[in-house]
Amino acid sequence: MSTEVAQEGTGSTGDVGVDDPREAIEVGVLRANGRLAGRRFASRAEAVAWARPEEGDQVVEFNVLCECSFTS
Repeated sequence: MSTEVAQEGTGSTGDVGVDDPREAIEVGVLRANGRLAGRRFASRAEAVAWARPEEGDQVVEFNVLCECSFTS
């Protein structure tokens, strides 16, 4: 996804080709124990094929910008 930015003093906009990090969505599998599977999926279809819903797995989508770990 690219954004348009107004060029100062020209009144026009230009495509800067910058990806919007708010749209960086990953697909994962949430295991029954509440943890994400330790692998990446190229597509939602791949995650669905890998998940085991009969064992409690759920296919989820999340924003990688908000993926955080906190330790205290």
